[in-house]
Amino acid sequence: MYSLLISLVLLFLGYFIYGRVVERLFGPDDRETPAITKADGVDFVAMPGWKVFMIQFLNIAGTGPIFGAIMGAKFGPSSYLWIVFGCIFAGAVHDYLCGMLSMRHGGSSLPELVGIYLGKNAKKVLLAFSLIVLLMVGTVFVFSPALILGGMTIEGTTGIMMWVGIIFLYYMLATMLPVDKVIGRIYPLFAFSLLFMAVALVAVLFVKWPALPEVWQISQTENLAGDPIFPCLFITIACGAVSGFHATQSPLMARCLTSERKGRPVFYGAMITEGVVALIWAAVSSWFFYVGGAAEVGGSATSQAPEVVTLVSESWLGLFGGILAILGVVAAPITSGDTAFRSARLIIADALKIDQHPIRNRLFVGLPLFVAATLLLWFNIADEDGFNVIWNYFGWSNQTLACFMLWTATIYLAGKRKNFYIALIPALFMTVVCTTFLCISKISFHLSPLVSYSAGALAFVVTLTAFIVWYRKNVR
Repeated sequence: MYSLLISLVLLFLGYFIYGRVVERLFGPDDRETPAITKADGVDFVAMPGWKVFMIQFLNIAGTGPIFGAIMGAKFGPSSYLWIVFGCIFAGAVHDYLCGMLSMRHGGSSLPELVGIYLGKNAKKVLLAFSLIVLLMVGTVFVFSPALILGGMTIEGTTGIMMWVGIIFLYYMLATMLPVDKVIGRIYPLFAFSLLFMAVALVAVLFVKWPALPEVWQISQTENLAGDPIFPCLFITIACGAVSGFHATQSPLMARCLTSERKGRPVFYGAMITEGVVALIWAAVSSWFFYVGGAAEVGGSATSQAPEVVTLVSESWLGLFGGILAILGVVAAPITSGDTAFRSARLIIADALKIDQHPIRNRLFVGLPLFVAATLLLWFNIADEDGFNVIWNYFGWSNQTLACFMLWTATIYLAGKRKNFYIALIPALFMTVVCTTFLCISKISFHLSPLVSYSAGALAFVVTLTAFIVWYRKNVR
């Protein structure tokens, strides 16, 4: 429990200290934002800062800081270290710089930013890559809440499929309507539910004060995940530490902020808040898996993430608290899923220069996305291991997106002759993580640890050398 307390304090200090450093380095000013200069009543809509924060938090949260933290807790208390330091020095920096760069470039989406700073070829690669990731996000975030809701209503496949249909129809509606009509009105309520869940659970943890494994006991704590901590922990826990999916979401809110000076609370602050949620669920899951919590609530060491959420919430918080807590867990993925489709629609529209004000243009771009998602969803349901397969591919793809954004931020800062190390170091680290995971993972090449770690080291040398060559040629 002491590790949890220290970690929470470090996250808050990270926002007020390092967040301020990053903000001053970027230098927000009083120029008019895209929400004002490009207002269209659909995607560019000015909204109050608090509302944008709540929407941003819910957009980036999804099941990531919950399910990811639950699975990541099986690696032991090292999960605390990754959530804290990954969030402060990588994830929040990633989200802030993405949101601010989008505002500086008229609300541009991630592929557009990559094209500006990494070149046209990188833009083409990322355009296809980001659309695939967003489709996977939308699919995973249809099925996971449907599993929970189905278990609470109609038992069996019938209940799950009913909720899949309802959620999918909602996605289509929310993706097409102006951002302030559905998202701007109901997201703050759902965000409150998710935050209530986190606060309630940590309060119960403090009352129980269980003997959780501490960070200084890492070497004595069994790795229940069965995979090597490096690189698998850094892929398993993405949301809550660093997540490339956020780079597809931050531009959505960059189109709604009325001042650049609100960027730190919205972008950096929402990521720190997500880190707090992930940290709490990592601690709860540590209790569940390591100190007898599973037996206490009727679960087991093999319980999957949705089951852990349901068992703990209902056992600890009672009927009313359990409903609110589960509402937060269900609402988070649903709201991330619809903004994933919305982001995909806007990325395609930006690439093809299709005006999204007319509803027919939104339908023209959006409907093919839903057809593709339906096919992916069919695989998710038809294959009994489909969810895990898609989640694993999403995990690697998600962190690879983060690499693109961090390298984009590095080039931007270097070109402005600012301290680019705040982006370069996490960019290099995530490049090594993604390369090593691609080599060692069972879902890809499944190479030996020696070959995989060597490939990661080679990726470090190659990318750092390429950056140094570029820097000497273009900046010095």
